[in-house]
Amino acid sequence: EEIQRETAYPDGKVEKVLKNGCHLIFFPNGTWKKVGSDGKTVTITFFNGDVKQVMPDQTVIYYYADAKTTHATYSDGLEVLHFSNGQIEKHYPDGKKEITFPDQTIKNLFTDGQEESIFPDGTIVRIQRDGSKTIEFNNGQRELHTSQFKRREYPDGTVKTVYMNGQQETKYVSGRVRVKDKDGNIIMDTKL
Repeated sequence: EEIQRETAYPDGKVEKVLKNGCHLIFFPNGTWKKVGSDGKTVTITFFNGDVKQVMPDQTVIYYYADAKTTHATYSDGLEVLHFSNGQIEKHYPDGKKEITFPDQTIKNLFTDGQEESIFPDGTIVRIQRDGSKTIEFNNGQRELHTSQFKRREYPDGTVKTVYMNGQQETKYVSGRVRVKDKDGNIIMDTKL
């Protein structure tokens, strides 16, 4: 672009005004700033390689050169981070966070302390504030983990519970109940 005007300041700063209306400001430390002809689009390229862009809608995009990470902040408060390994984090104004990992696992962190992870194979893990965990497998099985027991529910209606003392209880759809002690010895079986 053709330069319309160039001004050198005593502090070493140089400003160039281009014919298209853009302003370029060069600082002695190597940082430079470009103000678009609209006066609203601003790009600052720092001496360390970082780049900050301010868009007309007030979206701010900051690129951290060393970490190869981009952090975008939108006018509605949404923040999105793109990491060099492919991880993407979304921080919502209400405090919720959504993380997409390179393997496409998605983890949601809710403001009430609950978590939800959705794995590429369709498995969903939900963790409650009290630490209890629910796992929904893509084969229809479901597990519940609490401080007292772990329970697996099968699609056919069978439910197997393992208690913290090692005792196991299996309830079958037929109504049969089998209980084993911590060593696997059957202590009750109601074969029907």
